Amino acid sequence: MTRIFRAPAFYIQGPGALSQLGEKAATLGRSVVAICDAVVLPHIEADLTETLNRQDITPTVIPFDADVTHREMDRLADLVQAKRGEVVVGIGGGRTLDVAKGVSRRTGLPFVSVPTVASTDAPSTRGIVIYDDDHRMIAVEQMNQNPAFVIVDTAIIAKAPARLLLGGIGDALTAKFETEGAWKGTGLSKQGTRPLKTGVMLGDICYRMLLEHGPGAMRVAGTGEVTPDFEAVVEAILWLSAVAFENTGLSIAHAVATELGAIEPVRKHSLHGEHAAYGTLVQAMAEGRPEDELTTLFDFYDEIGMPRRLVDLGMPDISDTTIENLATACAKSPFLVNQERMLDANDLVAAFRAVENYV
Repeated sequence: MTRIFRAPAFYIQGPGALSQLGEKAATLGRSVVAICDAVVLPHIEADLTETLNRQDITPTVIPFDADVTHREMDRLADLVQAKRGEVVVGIGGGRTLDVAKGVSRRTGLPFVSVPTVASTDAPSTRGIVIYDDDHRMIAVEQMNQNPAFVIVDTAIIAKAPARLLLGGIGDALTAKFETEGAWKGTGLSKQGTRPLKTGVMLGDICYRMLLEHGPGAMRVAGTGEVTPDFEAVVEAILWLSAVAFENTGLSIAHAVATELGAIEPVRKHSLHGEHAAYGTLVQAMAEGRPEDELTTLFDFYDEIGMPRRLVDLGMPDISDTTIENLATACAKSPFLVNQERMLDANDLVAAFRAVENYV
């Protein structure tokens, strides 16, 4: 079978990387429309204007502070076309980048991703998570191409709240387990093919980097200090995890994360990455991982302060019925084809209980 591997054309990371935006965007077009998180914009507006003006580009900057809905993406796409935009730049966190991706998809314009947090691996991916007006997830669209450039200014990300980096670590922890599940299973990657072994290897490298550098990165997260540990963890989250999963697939960890995110008290109390981290524990238990591997994983969670019980994620009721219902919902996920053997709800109930009872 033919296998396909895709990734962003350029990934650029380091303190001050935002200064390269003008030069890189100019290779794609002269009319730049930047959709920027409204909270972030005042902190980076001067640097944003300067890097684009150096290339004789006067950008159209659109502050954004809303949900990622079809209506918002259509509205902004109309605005970009009215401005005769040639390049769409998204600057901010997940919502802002997703809406900018949606604008790129609707207009057919190249997209430049400039994340200002590292709370998920989404900035390097093609995925667009779409919500309704009640903030319920209703769809996931895909851009035709990965971002033309991903520009990661770690001096900016280092000032973001530490909790967001913890969420990013949680999202990236899934990569090793889900890529291995995808390799052993029968599912297809986003490219519509079985995965290349490269994706599995990248997932393993991602995991090892998180274990080695995660504690040090969390010690400085939110302080504005950029250290080698911090750089390594941002790279693992925003690059390795993204490229690994898009070229292999998702499995139990994200089946669990999806169902946890649909429970309103959990969604309001905890982050997607924390849901994914819990899902990784469930997957590790369901797969019967060796005890030494489980010990390493649980100890790492405790060292960095990652939630590892449902109550810590905001689940109001941890009864047997709750766990059975959660496991039943997860067992219906299409992601479960990415396992060596097909698991059922009873397997997942046992895995949930093993996680909850682990000491």
